[in-house]
Amino acid sequence: MHQSLRYLACFICGVLVAMSVSLSSSEHTFIRAESSGQEYDLALLYDVIDTVETYYLNQVERPELIKAAIDGVFKHLDPYSGFLNRQAFQSLTDSNKGEYFGFGFEVATEGGKITVITPFAGSPAANAGIMPGDVISHFNEVEVTESNLNMVLTGIKQHSQQNQAINLTVVSDALDEQRELILSPSHVHIESIQARVINNIGYINIANFQSDAAKAIIKQSIAWQELQLDGVILDVRNNPGGLLDQAIEIADLFLDKGRIVSTQGRFFDANEDYYASKHTIFNQLPVAVLINKGSASASEVLAAALQENDRAVLLGEKSFGKGTVQSLIPMLSQGNAIKLTIAKYNTPKGNDIHSVGIAPDIKVDFNTVSTNTNVPIITAYNLDDPLKDLHISSAINWISQNNN
Repeated sequence: MHQSLRYLACFICGVLVAMSVSLSSSEHTFIRAESSGQEYDLALLYDVIDTVETYYLNQVERPELIKAAIDGVFKHLDPYSGFLNRQAFQSLTDSNKGEYFGFGFEVATEGGKITVITPFAGSPAANAGIMPGDVISHFNEVEVTESNLNMVLTGIKQHSQQNQAINLTVVSDALDEQRELILSPSHVHIESIQARVINNIGYINIANFQSDAAKAIIKQSIAWQELQLDGVILDVRNNPGGLLDQAIEIADLFLDKGRIVSTQGRFFDANEDYYASKHTIFNQLPVAVLINKGSASASEVLAAALQENDRAVLLGEKSFGKGTVQSLIPMLSQGNAIKLTIAKYNTPKGNDIHSVGIAPDIKVDFNTVSTNTNVPIITAYNLDDPLKDLHISSAINWISQNNN
C-alpha cells in the first residue's frame, strides 16, 4: 500500500514537472519565434482566429475577429484606404453621382489630427460654420488623439449611416476660437458646377469632380458660345476632389497639347501618362483658377495641369497637397468594396505635390469674419455677391489687365 502511494506521488510529481516544462518551453518557443523573424502567412492568421475563438476568456464571435483583422490591415496603410461595407460602398457611389447622405465634410488625418479639407455647400457642416482647416479636437466629448483616430472616423461614419447626430468640438485657426457643434446627417445634393457671367467674364465653380462634371462644363460653354467673353474663372476652392478621370477631361477641355498628369504605381495599369487632345473650349480667352487650402486631389490635378502648361494663372492660397490616387475595387461577395491607394500622381513637369501643395502664381489671403455672434461665415468666398469676394475680384482684375 505504501509502495503504491509512493508510485502515485512520483507519477503526480512527474506530471507537474512535465506541465511546468511544457509551459516554460511554450513561452520560450514563442519568444524565439518573435526574435527570429518568423514569416506570417494566412494559415497562421486562421490559426490565431481559431485559437482566440476557442480559448479566449470572453466569447468573441468569428465575424467580429475577422472584422478586427480587416481593420488592422487598413490601419497599417494610409488614411485614404479602407474597407467599405455594402452601405458605405453605395454611399460613395452615390456621392460620385452627386448624391450624399451625411454630415457633409471631407477630412484628412495628419500629425495625429483630424483636419477638415472642405465642407460641402448646403450641408449640415457648412450650415454650422465648419471651414477648411478646422481641426476636430473632440468627438462626442472624447478627445481625438493619434491612438483613436480610426475609431473616431469609424464613429462618424457609423453615426451617419445610422442617422444619428454627433457632437464635435472644432478648433478654428482662422477664427482663433474653439466651438461646440451638434450636427445631424441629412441628404445633400451636390451640383457638379455653378456658373454665371460676372463683368463679362465666365465664372465656373466646380463643386465636385463627380461623374458629370466635364459634361456640365461643355454644356455651359455651349450656352455661352454667343457671348463675347473676356475670360474664364475656374473656382476649385474648398473642392476636396473626386474622380480623377473628370479632372483629366476638364483639363483636356482647356488644353490643346501637353501632358496633363502622370501616375505611378506598383502594378502595370497604375502607370499612365495622360496628354491633351486638340479639341478645346474657350480658345484664346485668359483663364484664372482659384485655389485655397481646401483644394485637394483632383482639384490639384486640374490646377497644376493648367498652370504648368501655361494655360492659366493660379490665384489664392497654397492648395492642400494630396498627391495619391485611390481606386474602388468591388469584392466578389456581399457587395463590399475596398477603397485603395494604388498610385501617386505627378504634375506635367514631374512634381510630387503630396503634403506640399501647389503654390499660386498670385497669392490672395483667405479672410474670415463673423457677421453675427453665433455663426461665422467666410466672406472671402461669397457667391451671392461675387464682386465682394476677394479672390474673384482679384481674378477679374487680372483678366482685365491681360485683355488690354
